[in-house]
Amino acid sequence: MFLEINLMHFLGVGIIEEEKVLLIKPQTFMNLSGKAVIQFIDFYKLSLDDLIVVYDDMDIDISKIRIRKSGSPGSHNGMKSIVNILSDDRFPRVRVGIGKPIYEEDIINYVIGPIPEEDMNGLDEGIEKAKEAVVDILKNGIDFAMNKFN
Repeated sequence: MFLEINLMHFLGVGIIEEEKVLLIKPQTFMNLSGKAVIQFIDFYKLSLDDLIVVYDDMDIDISKIRIRKSGSPGSHNGMKSIVNILSDDRFPRVRVGIGKPIYEEDIINYVIGPIPEEDMNGLDEGIEKAKEAVVDILKNGIDFAMNKFN
């Protein structure tokens, strides 16, 4: 349940594996996601070890996920912003596949437009895997989760 709204993000609070977790959903433009993340990290006095970023990725097929310990943001503008603002890429991320549009010129409409009915089951499957992956990262560590899901 999202409890708090401010100008930068929605905030949800919960418990996973007896660990308090905070979930933020940036409310900035995608290419400004780093501003919401740094505000959150600074306010709660968190380290990058406390951060897991979950995001959509067109370079991964629908229903698939990929977990990485660190690395470049690739072509994702939100991740570029986060890495740029944090001045660091050493934090785990769970990439949820959304597939690509048939034509490259349709990328913006593909990402922000309505989701075709035929893609919903695959997207739901990918989201479910991402949720399981986050639990595994918290419970068993990122190496375990990477071996299980990648």
